[in-house]
Amino acid sequence: MYECNAEDVVSILGHFDGLDDPRSAINRKHLLGDLIVICVCGVLAGADGPKAIGVWAQNKSAWLHQYLSLPHGIPSHDTLGRLLALLKPAAFQSCFESWIASLCRRGAPEDLGSPLNVIAIDGKALRRSHDRKNNLGPLFLVSAWAVEQGVSLGQLATQEKSNEITAIPALIDQIDVSGAIVTIDAAGCQKEIAAKIVDQGGDYVLALKGNQGNLHAAVQDFALEQMENDFADIEVRRYEETVKGHGRIDTLIYYQFKAPQTLPGLSHWKKLRTVGIAVRISRQGDQETSEVRYFISSLGLGVKRFARSVRGHWGIENTLHWCLDVTFREDESRVRDRHAADNLAWLRRFAISLLKQVDDKESIAMRRRIAGWNDEYLAQILGLQGT
Repeated sequence: MYECNAEDVVSILGHFDGLDDPRSAINRKHLLGDLIVICVCGVLAGADGPKAIGVWAQNKSAWLHQYLSLPHGIPSHDTLGRLLALLKPAAFQSCFESWIASLCRRGAPEDLGSPLNVIAIDGKALRRSHDRKNNLGPLFLVSAWAVEQGVSLGQLATQEKSNEITAIPALIDQIDVSGAIVTIDAAGCQKEIAAKIVDQGGDYVLALKGNQGNLHAAVQDFALEQMENDFADIEVRRYEETVKGHGRIDTLIYYQFKAPQTLPGLSHWKKLRTVGIAVRISRQGDQETSEVRYFISSLGLGVKRFARSVRGHWGIENTLHWCLDVTFREDESRVRDRHAADNLAWLRRFAISLLKQVDDKESIAMRRRIAGWNDEYLAQILGLQGT
């Protein structure tokens, strides 16, 4: 039978030593660390909110008593819900930093020669978290995802999607981007954001769209002009790959060349060195669609590195957001309290990070089901060593 060392559980609790307990000291019966570990385990095992976490804990009482203090038994779902509503999301996330660091070390790629650290930053709305009674729209979360390791590095909540531009710099301040390539979609294509990434030791690959009207038009016109001439007048790097999945075949063609000196406002973009183009041709049955995306970057010429960066950013949609919607059914969550919704969203992202580290052939959805069925499997996901 698989049993965990008590020291392993203590080491997990140690990640939360610096977290201030926001609860009133009056009638405080349950230990803060116990409650947080129960929340992490419950979400891993399939729970989608305080009620479900509480029911899961009641049904796993014997297992939890082996490893947690629980001086007053299993907490109620009301106790768990109050805690999630009181915890400040930024402080809550910061306590996971050392745990996340261990995941990054555990998931570091070993077969890539020179590991490429890509951090994809993107936003997602919690569609059913709106609160019409208090005139609040859906909560919008901006997340940072370590592509190669499959780890969520942090998130920030905003009230509106339009606030994404102000949330991204604050999120960059929370995470370590030194030595990394930070990819952001068009909403984050801002001079100040590019400068912040470079100042903190990173590189950027930023998607271009109409929000950077003159620059986008100039890049598009220049690229089309060079394509018509088969890039005879400039040095260009090209790379092509084919990706198959879900009954669809994608042909991806990447071009990369030095940023032309004629680009409007070139000097205002810190370390802007190259321009990239990504062409995706998708075939599904008899249907064929195509799209072209343009990027500016601080990277030097190296089209395969550019391609992996772009593909990595698409991965935050295909890996993180798709998993949140389909496996964790995040868009169906009706938790309206802003702190509770934010903290539960973080627990889902952290749960995906843990599930991504499991070395087996099961899907994330199946791993989550097994974690709910099998205590040994859940212990392994948590990184606990058997005795």
